[in-house]
Parts: sequence; C-alpha cells; structure tokens
Amino acid sequence: MYSRPMSVDNIPTFLAANHLKGSSSSYLRSARHQPVHWHPWSETAFTRAQRENKPILLDIGAVWCHWCHVMDRESYEDPEIARIINGHFIAIKVDRDERPDVDARYQAAVSAISQQGGWPLTGFLTPDGRPYFGGTYFPRDDRYGRPGFGRVLLTMAQVWQERREEALESAASVMSAIEHNESFSADGRDLNLALVDKIAASAVAQFDPRNGGFGSQPKFPHPSILDLLLEVAVNRGNAQAQEAFTVTLERMAQGGVYDQLAGGFHRYSVDERWVVPHFEKMLYDNTELLRNYAHGYQSFVRTDFRKTAEEIIAWLDAVMTDRDRGGFYASQDADINLDDDGDYFTWTLDEARAVLYPDELAVATRYWDIGELGDMHHNPAKNVLHRKFTLEEVAAQCGRSADEALQLINSAQAKMLAARANRHTPFIDRTLYTGWNAMAVTAYIEAARVLRVEPPRAFALLTLNRILAEAWDGVESLQHVVAYGESNSAAPPEEVAGTLDDYAMTVHACIDGWIASGEMRFYQAAVKLADTMIAKFYDRVAGAFFDTASGTDGVAPLGALTARRKPLQDSPTPAGNPTAAAALLRLEELSGRREYREIAEDTLESFAGIVEHFGLYAGSYGLALERLLVDPVQIVVVGNEPEAEQLETLAMARFAVNKTIMSLSTEKLAPGGLPDGLAETVLQVPRPEGNAAWALVCRGRTCMPPVADAEALLQAIG
Repeated sequence: MYSRPMSVDNIPTFLAANHLKGSSSSYLRSARHQPVHWHPWSETAFTRAQRENKPILLDIGAVWCHWCHVMDRESYEDPEIARIINGHFIAIKVDRDERPDVDARYQAAVSAISQQGGWPLTGFLTPDGRPYFGGTYFPRDDRYGRPGFGRVLLTMAQVWQERREEALESAASVMSAIEHNESFSADGRDLNLALVDKIAASAVAQFDPRNGGFGSQPKFPHPSILDLLLEVAVNRGNAQAQEAFTVTLERMAQGGVYDQLAGGFHRYSVDERWVVPHFEKMLYDNTELLRNYAHGYQSFVRTDFRKTAEEIIAWLDAVMTDRDRGGFYASQDADINLDDDGDYFTWTLDEARAVLYPDELAVATRYWDIGELGDMHHNPAKNVLHRKFTLEEVAAQCGRSADEALQLINSAQAKMLAARANRHTPFIDRTLYTGWNAMAVTAYIEAARVLRVEPPRAFALLTLNRILAEAWDGVESLQHVVAYGESNSAAPPEEVAGTLDDYAMTVHACIDGWIASGEMRFYQAAVKLADTMIAKFYDRVAGAFFDTASGTDGVAPLGALTARRKPLQDSPTPAGNPTAAAALLRLEELSGRREYREIAEDTLESFAGIVEHFGLYAGSYGLALERLLVDPVQIVVVGNEPEAEQLETLAMARFAVNKTIMSLSTEKLAPGGLPDGLAETVLQVPRPEGNAAWALVCRGRTCMPPVADAEALLQAIG
C-alpha cells in the first residue's frame, strides 16, 4: 500500500492537549508528556475521528515493553513526527495489560496484514476503528530494512485522503480476518483421550532434548503444555513426556532466563539455551511456572524443583506483592532506560570482584559463568548469570568439598544481591489485574499445600478477599482491575469490565480458596461468578464463550471490539474457553449441578476439530479435556490432628489434574458445611469410630469405605 508520501508542508499545528494526564495506567501515564495529542481508548476519541473524518493512529504497548519505549523516544517524543500525527490522525494509545480485549483484536488484524505481531503494535484505522494497515515497531528513519515512521505516517494519511476506497476494502477484509480468528464451530468430532495425547505428542515432537524447551529461538516457557506433559507422564506412563517436562524445568532454572540471585523468571529467552532473556518479569509467567515446579516436586520429590518453587515465592513476596492488603503486582520492567539492556540484572567480572572475597569469586565465577567476555551485545563485558556446571563439578574445579562450595555460593549470592539492591531498580507496575491475581491465588494455594508451608496460603486468602471486596460487586459485575498502582490522577480510575479470563480464573481462585480454608463463602462466590460468567459470555446458540460480555447496556462497542472472539490458544496466559470449561467441571464435582458439565463439554466440543493444530498453545485445552474425560478423584481428609496432616501429605503425592484433596475439620461434616454435591456423597458414609483422623476416597460419585492409616489410603488411591 506504500506510495510516494505527501509533503509535511502546510500541516496545521493544533493546540489540543495530550489527553493521558488523568490516566490510571502506568503505560499511558508514561506518555503524558509527549507532544502527540494522545487520547485513551474512548468514545470521545472515536467521535472526534468521525467528526473530523480523520484516520486513527493506534499504538498498543505496555510499560514493560522495551521496544515500546524505544519507539516513544525515537518517534512520539519527536516534535516533527508529532506534528505529522497531530495534523493527519486522531492518536489513541492503549495499554495491552489494561485492555487485552482491544489488543487481541488488533493483534489479529496486524497478523493478517503483515504477518507480524507483538508490541508495540502500530495500527492505522478508519475513523470508526477498522484497521487498513499496521505493523509493530517502526524506526524514526529508514533502518533495519523497515521504512521510517515519518514516511509511513505520510503515506497512510495520503492513502486515506486519495485512495480511500482501497483503504476501506482493506479494512473490510481485515475485519473479516479478525472475526474468523479463533472463532470455530463444532464439527461433530468425538471428545476422547486420544485428542489429549495428540496435543501432548505435538509438544514432544518440538522438544529440544539438549537444551529443554520447545523449538529453537526465541524460547518461551509454555507452562500449560508443561503441566499437560506432566499429566500424561505421571498418569499414562509416557516416558517421552516426562523427559520433556523434567529437562525443560532443569534447563530453565539453570539458565539466564531465571534470576539466579533473587529468583523469578524473565519473560523469555532470545537464544535456544535459555541464557540471554528479555529481562522483564511478568506476574503471570511466574505464577504458572511456580505451579509447574510445585507439580514437579509433587510428582518426583526433586529438591531442585522445590528450591526453584520456594525462590519464586520469595521473589514474589519481596518485590511483587502488597503485603499489608493483599495483591500481586503486574510486572517488573527490563531496563532503567533505553541505553541499557538488563544492566540491573547482569554483571561484569569487575563488578563481581568489587563485592566478593577472592575465594567467593573463584567459586561464583565458575558457578554462574562470569568472565571477562560476557553475553550482552550492547556491552560485551556484561554477563547474564547462568549455571553451566553442577555444584559438585564447581567444587571439584576449585578443590573444595561440595559443602564448602555451597557456603561460598550462598555468601556470594547474598553479597551480590545486596550490591544489586543499591542499583536503580527497574520500574514495577503495581497495578493489580483481577485475572492475574486470581492465577496467583491458585498458584500460592497449590504451592503451599505441596510444599507444606503456611505463609503462601495465608497471603493467597488475603488477596482473594481483596479481589472479592474491590473487583466484584457480589451480584453481576467483576472488574478487570482490582486497583491501580501509583497515580497522580485526582479523578477516580475508569472501570474496565472484566473479561472471560477474569471471571474464569477468579472462579478457580474461589474454589481453591474454599479448599484451602473450608469457608463456604468462597465456594458461594465461585457459584455466583460462574453463573454470571455463563450469563454474560456463553453462546447458547453456537456454543463456547466469547471473550467479552454480550452488550446489554445499549452502548455500541468501539472499533474492532464489534468482532466477537472465542479464545482457544494459550497466548501467553491460559486461554479463556478451556479455563472456563475446567472451572465449570470443578464446580460440577462440588455442586452436582449437571448444567455446568454440559456447558463445559459443549465448549470443548466446539474446538475439537481444530485444537490439535494449536500444539504448544493448546495445553490448557488438553488439561480441561482430561478433566472432562477422566473420572474425578476426591480425597476428603477429616481431622485436626497430626495424623490428618500425614494423610493429606500422602494424598498430595503425584500430580493429577482430576484429583481434588480437601482437608476438613469434623465440624464441617454437617448440613451447610459442604457444597451440595459433595455433601450428598460424603455425609452418607458412616464415620469410623476411634480415629483422630480418617480419609474418604471417592471416584466419580462412588466412595470407598473410610480409611485411617497410610497404607490403606495409598491402596484406595491406587
């Protein structure tokens, strides 16, 4: 669509102000000083575009996105570029974390136009918001084989003014592509475990046995597919799946993609060996990887998996949580400014030498591969800490015992972490997103039970209480944001309606909250949220769930939000439809409400004909289908004594997606103390006499006789 661009001469200079000053989003606030006359995503912006008959320039990015900040500095802070934008376009800036619904549609549009995706997303839209051209990062001037942004802007303005029919035809075609993206209908294919195995086999086929992970570079963790591989490894005896799971967890924790000093994972690795990451840290990556490592320890009792899980929790506790009120922060940026690339996290040999004693340095340089020549292109002296050798190998190289080497590593780690704390810390977005916080609640509760530690459970329940108090009205509305981070705005933050993900993940969190506490109010909240989710998002005609609520308030959706979307693929968080289906299946087990299972089954059937082609991105679907097809196993441990603790620990052994373990006091075994469906089975079983603790194992709706000793419990579980 490129043509000879128009001249910048005679572009009028407008006096309109940048409209981001009052924004609550950290990303939007970071652009409030720019000379571009930005608007937030709003009816005001679209009304102005249509009134002035101007195309829209759409920028979608995130506060943690390095190339978003590069484009800000190169282009959006440039007065000449701003003059072009302000003269020819209505400019809209969107935070992809705050508006995942907007981002998903325009990502599909840009993918259809240019086969690109990611952030920053740069879209050129008709005044009503339909995209006619787009891309990702554009340099200020012609560079990297990409056209300069000034030239792109003038060309797109000229297309709108002189070749409008062509632009409108392109927009219509792109909108069709958006509507088709992830919108599938059932083809009558049966749901069976063979489909689960196909999804797992697709991941195994892409497994890198040398380095772990899947494919080559760049490498992303794919937590949902990892849990699916663990499921088929443990419960089907699939040795290839087990190797893919264990080797990937080993290599990721040894790599630079893992913060070797403080714990926690960076977003992804640019190389196949997990050495050099993109350094931003996302809440959702770390909560889901925490579950992977906890499940790995649960199944294989590997102390290295436990250690990584504990370190993830320690980093989240120290850096990413509101300890007083509950809540998990959204992200930590990669960089301090655009002149560095992860300098906060990386080390030169001289920097390490300055804080360590010689004997510490000798061990640390071998253990974390710190040398004169490092790993970073922008500063070759900078090393990304990663582990090439085991502790025992390093000890042998240094002529020390393993215990001596470990003591030196521990002291070096403490000193380097203290020195790093004196560096300028990358920005932390303290926004509390509902869905991501719900994921964190689930992860902390699961990890607390597997690791047998109390603080994560307590903090998870504190966070869940905050979600329900501040984001959920208790009747019909869940907000996407629990609370924003620092904001100088005097105006109250604009409410952003919850998406399917927010509802589905919060249902899971409420179920987990009930399991962790025995408090029926969490279960009751799960039921209310699930019923609201069905009413707002479920397509009773064609099946499955839309990602946004059906319009019932009479307000027309803006731009590409007119396109309905039914999310299937994990990208990067678990997809909305399988997550919702799994939540309903869990509720059906507890409530006995058959409708929940029917809707879940209908949802999974809607994608059965296409899902195997999604491979790595279908992990959550595979887990939900496994949950549907394999009889649920419910293990109820009753008692308050140490014997109950022992029985629960035994019951926790080995991960299984269809296994639910509930630990209840004797007082809960009364009408009103249990969900209806569970009560129908549990309360009918005669209680054993003379035992301080006992366990009941149920498969489907059939319960075995109660057991009171470890051997009998293991036999009952099978």
